[in-house]
Amino acid sequence: MADFPERTLRIGTRSSPLALTQTDMVIAALRKHQPELQTEVVPVTTEADKWQGDLAQLGGKGLYVREIDTMLQRGDIDAAVHCVKDVPGDIPLPRGLIFAAYMERPDVRDILLFPEGSEHTSLADLPAGANILSSSVRRKAQVLRARPDLKVVRVRGAIGSRLEKLDGKKKLDGVKPDGMILAVAGLARLGIERPGYVLSLDEMLAPVGAGVLGLECRQDDVAVGALLEKVNHPKTQREVTAERVMLHGLRGHCNSPIAGYCTTEGDGQLSLRGMVFDREGSKFANVMVWDEHQGDPAVLGARACAELLRQGARDIIQGIPH
Repeated sequence: MADFPERTLRIGTRSSPLALTQTDMVIAALRKHQPELQTEVVPVTTEADKWQGDLAQLGGKGLYVREIDTMLQRGDIDAAVHCVKDVPGDIPLPRGLIFAAYMERPDVRDILLFPEGSEHTSLADLPAGANILSSSVRRKAQVLRARPDLKVVRVRGAIGSRLEKLDGKKKLDGVKPDGMILAVAGLARLGIERPGYVLSLDEMLAPVGAGVLGLECRQDDVAVGALLEKVNHPKTQREVTAERVMLHGLRGHCNSPIAGYCTTEGDGQLSLRGMVFDREGSKFANVMVWDEHQGDPAVLGARACAELLRQGARDIIQGIPH
């Protein structure tokens, strides 16, 4: 790696404030191993970022990564920083690309925020008919599973813009919001401190790859791959592998409410919980499996997938338009 400082590492990322902050985190981690590393951040405003409608109408969350992956394949950039939860699970990675590293995972929980001045403090004490802002089908399904009397209203945009809509500082098509669900990790990474109700994983199971930053490069770019591997977190990599094998087996599309979270016990044993919902949270399949022999995490993911399919996950997924 002695020759790497002579080469500028061009890193592609979405252009949102959160994405840029996350890329800065990656660069800081890389420079702990390569202090003289020269980098160039290449922000990309993807088609999905420009679209304010339902992402399913445009082709799904995969559009957040597709344009950046194309740039990586063409050689316009050397590496990409992706939120793993946005990487499609029903299609393989583009030809010639690999994830060389997964950064250590932060808190995966979601938090329910309330408008400034609100007297509400939890999901349970919201009145019937209250409006909850969220663009996530996973969150919508789990909210409605717990509180079918609530309304989930789609909202898009950067976190700062969403908070302005929650507080009434930006218009929201005549809807008066009573709460909004965001990721704890996203707020923390942006340095936003705001009181709210942190949802337990029993109340709101995390998405596959929650909170994890995946570092992607071309498979034949040995120098970049070796550099990125220096910041790989093996525990997170094993957990994400189990989750994504489960997701790939389910072949869920962007409109499928699928949750999956793998953790490592103190003795090294992996446990994986997976759930598949319909959009209203009225039908669901649920599984919890353990890797008693501490073997291949992909096998654990396949076992979880098989059990979900046995419980009817395929019918649930196919019953959701996309």
